Amino acid sequence: MKIFFKKIFLLIVLESIILITGYLVFSNINTGLLLSDLIFLSVIFTFLTAGILLIFFNGQKRNADSQTMHSLVAIGLKFLIELVFAFLWFFVGKKTGLSDVILFFVLYLAFTLFLLMVIVKELKHKSL
Repeated sequence: MKIFFKKIFLLIVLESIILITGYLVFSNINTGLLLSDLIFLSVIFTFLTAGILLIFFNGQKRNADSQTMHSLVAIGLKFLIELVFAFLWFFVGKKTGLSDVILFFVLYLAFTLFLLMVIVKELKHKSL
C-alpha cells in the first residue's frame, strides 16, 4: 500500500501542476475557456485515475492469475468510464467548441500517460 500512496501523491502533484499552469495560461491569454471547466475536468480525471490505481494495486497483492485480471479490469474500466464521461461532456454538456475539445483531450492524454507510466513501471519486473 505504500507504493499506492506514493503514486497518489504523484497524482496530486500532477493535478497541482495542471491547475497552476491552467490558471497562469487562462489569466494571461484569452483562450475562450473557463477556469471552472479546467478545474472540473482535472478533478474528475484525478479521481478516475486514483480509482483505477486502487484497482490495479489491489490486484498486485494477489496471486499471479488475479494480478492479470485486475490489470485488465483496471484498463478496461478506465476506457469505459472515460468513454461515458466524454459522451456526457461533449453531448450532454454541449462542450463541443474547439477549445473545449482540445482541453478535454489534453487532460485525457496527460492522465492516461501518467497511468501508463505507473503501470509499466510496476509491471517492469513482472510477467503477465
